[in-house]
Amino acid sequence: MYENIKNLIESRTSVNNFDSSRALSDQQVAELVRLATLAPSAYNFQNWKFVAVRSPQAKARLLDVAYGQKKVAEAAVTFIVCGTLAAHEGLAGALQPSLDAGIINASMLQSWVGMAHGAHHDNPQLQRDEAIRSASLAAMTLILAAEGMGLDTCPMGGFDQQGVAREFGLSERDVPVMLVTVGYATQENWPQKPRRPLAEVMEFA
Repeated sequence: MYENIKNLIESRTSVNNFDSSRALSDQQVAELVRLATLAPSAYNFQNWKFVAVRSPQAKARLLDVAYGQKKVAEAAVTFIVCGTLAAHEGLAGALQPSLDAGIINASMLQSWVGMAHGAHHDNPQLQRDEAIRSASLAAMTLILAAEGMGLDTCPMGGFDQQGVAREFGLSERDVPVMLVTVGYATQENWPQKPRRPLAEVMEFA
């Protein structure tokens, strides 16, 4: 299993050119999101939302607010990965399945809800930080899931946040953190670019 994950990470590239003639099924799109939601989140907030943009009309709207980057129109689907603010307010509901499954007990549920409320209530910066963390973890999980399904991807931070929120009816609590294009690469793409040496980015403490 380690070799499989290692190979996925080492072979992953950020794709700029997709084969626009190849689509994904509803089942493939749903499976990517299902796997993405297995990402970790603080308190198991699960404070994320995914908008799967794949109709020609929706792609055209996204293209307008993604600075004309053609990959959002050519990819089979582009996910708008959002983080959710004020996640502490819905934590009890998010934890209920874990209580029902006997993973946590009622006392732990109430304790987590209390701690989350104490930390996040009236702390908009922490709410935003947590939304961005959760959405980013989910986006990376989605990327690896796609790679494992033989698909190609590109995470994108270059888009108009307010424009995306407007065009796709996001609520004030939904922060569009990242776009992730998914589909099938054409030949006109770069290989994975070399990374900085470990000695420059790692230290032991």
